[in-house]
Amino acid sequence: MDTENLYYFEKAPVAKAVAHFAVPMMLGTSMSVIYSILNAYFLGTLHNTAMLTALALTLPLFAIIMALGNLIGIGGGTFISRLLGEKKLDDVKHVSSFAFYSSLVIGLIVMAVGIPLIDPIVHGLGATPDSFGFTKDYVTMMLIGSPFVILFFTLENIVRSEGAAMTSMMGMILSVVVNIILDVLVIFAFHWDVIGVASATVVSNLVASVFYAYHMGYKSSFLTISVKWFKASKEILSNVIKIGVPVFIMSIFLGAMSLIFNRFLVEYGDQAVAAYGISSRLLQFPEFILMGLCEGVVPLIAFSFTANKLRMKQTIGFTIKTIVALAVAFGIIVYLISDHLIGLFTNDPQLIEMGSYILHVTFLSLFITGMTTLFTGIFQATAQGTAAFIMSIIQGVTLIPVLYIANRMNGFHGVVWSLVIADAAAFLVGAIMLYVLRNKLQPDMESLVQ
Repeated sequence: MDTENLYYFEKAPVAKAVAHFAVPMMLGTSMSVIYSILNAYFLGTLHNTAMLTALALTLPLFAIIMALGNLIGIGGGTFISRLLGEKKLDDVKHVSSFAFYSSLVIGLIVMAVGIPLIDPIVHGLGATPDSFGFTKDYVTMMLIGSPFVILFFTLENIVRSEGAAMTSMMGMILSVVVNIILDVLVIFAFHWDVIGVASATVVSNLVASVFYAYHMGYKSSFLTISVKWFKASKEILSNVIKIGVPVFIMSIFLGAMSLIFNRFLVEYGDQAVAAYGISSRLLQFPEFILMGLCEGVVPLIAFSFTANKLRMKQTIGFTIKTIVALAVAFGIIVYLISDHLIGLFTNDPQLIEMGSYILHVTFLSLFITGMTTLFTGIFQATAQGTAAFIMSIIQGVTLIPVLYIANRMNGFHGVVWSLVIADAAAFLVGAIMLYVLRNKLQPDMESLVQ
């Protein structure tokens, strides 16, 4: 298996290598979108608005816990791929063991700090008197299970970093399938409502974590969970932190941006919020597919950065062409049947018209969003910590003033278009930084000879 992974890293045709790394990730991220929709659907069958409100209110907490997992997972994962390119296999074992145990420790810290502060946390999430009890139940279970949730997101990245893309995908799909099965059981058989849904999420992440840990401990020649390989050296900490922290900050910024955007949108009534909610949910499918593509190729770019920069350049070029092709294909579909897509969620003509308009506008930035994600992935893979940090904050920093100005100048239309403007600004900044860093990323003579 490991020989096969090295084949895709080193010798497979670029298109075949990109497909090997990206397609499983694209399928895995698509499954997560389907799960998020089904999760709300199952809870919605209980016809209790307070429960759905609790589910929505706890999203920022889940995003923070997930971000902590990605901090270690993406920071450690890109470092592992670079080390594999340099054939430093002992260091790979040190980093993988560090990622495993540090994730558990961070999860235990979150649990220890969070549980005594549950009531302030629930109030901070915006729970109303009706939803307070349900929100508290969810938060309590998520805090108790945070070590396993953080571990899941860490290990998914670590396993993918060694080239085991199919194993990474299988773990993601296993988590989704277990979660859906448990949702059905806890809601319809055990009648556990919100606390049951939270328990299902924790257990599904635990099951997938065990799956990944088994692979690392018994199947992989490169990775390990053995405590004897644990090492928290300055080199490991600096490489994990300089890439992981920007990823964490980006996740926090995205959550904050969503809250701020909704505050502006609510001025134009419930229909505006509902229309955006529907269109953004539809936009998630192509966005997550492009995200899966760009995140999937990060290990290949990281490995090639230290092993063969010419191959890295070819990988990036092929990925850009794929982003263009997918964005055009999705765009044509949306512009032809946008009314029918919105109509799947509502039969209100005004809501369909407003949702279709938002979908048309936001889809304009699909290519830009894909490219921005790729830029971020390139900076992560090549250990450009400062550039990765700038990419993590630029969209949020841009969106807030653009929202304010666009809202004052053009009302509802300005608010909707502000997303495209912020995406375009992030794209330009990423492109400029990539140009500035081009000498570091250029193929050297040794690569050209190879």
